[in-house]
Amino acid sequence: MAKFAINNKVYLATKISLFMANYRRELRIGADIRKKRKVEKTTEYMKRMKKMQEETGAALKKAQEDIKRQVDRERKESKE
Repeated sequence: MAKFAINNKVYLATKISLFMANYRRELRIGADIRKKRKVEKTTEYMKRMKKMQEETGAALKKAQEDIKRQVDRERKESKE
């Protein structure tokens, strides 16, 4: 149950869940695995995954820069 909660939590830095970042879809509870679904082409899947990784990387980099800027500002104020 804890693993489900971690994978399904939407993180502030990325604005998406870990499951969404890894599989590009929301984690479903009690899904019927016998249900037939459209299967996408591998190339389309890879393009979507690459785009998701780029977006996630950019969001994490922005969050890292924002945190660094805040910490640097606090360090500067404490020295004065």
